[in-house]
Amino acid sequence: MIDRATSVATTVAAVGCGSIAGVLLAFSISVMPALSSRSAPDAITTMQRINVAIVSPMFLTLFLGAAVAASTAAVGALISASGSPVLIVAGALLYVIGCVLVTVAINVPLNDALAAVDPSNQADADVWSNYLVRWTRWNHARTGAAFAACVLFTIAS
Repeated sequence: MIDRATSVATTVAAVGCGSIAGVLLAFSISVMPALSSRSAPDAITTMQRINVAIVSPMFLTLFLGAAVAASTAAVGALISASGSPVLIVAGALLYVIGCVLVTVAINVPLNDALAAVDPSNQADADVWSNYLVRWTRWNHARTGAAFAACVLFTIAS
């Protein structure tokens, strides 16, 4: 029973981590470069709207569901000690720490700070360049973590 549940959780984690990696990759290779070519007030306004829209039931279910599946797979792999527990636990740690924790500890606070910015105020608009560099750098990190977790879960499946 535990082996079957672990197998299902591992597959769900692989799909979830891969899906989130794709969403985050889209930001790294298209959204943020496109915003960097806009004026600060336009980029700030757009990113503020994106940050509201992304917090949707669909995204949150996928983002947090992948974390639950990854954690469930890791616990199951450790309990049953069959299959590939090292790969599964490593995948779970990569996703939970490298993607979820980075999001909560770094990207969300940056988003919250940007939400308080008035795009029409030049002093506030200067915040954009720092935000763009830091947010994008950490987005690359969480994209890599989610992708690597997907690979590990896929190999372990």
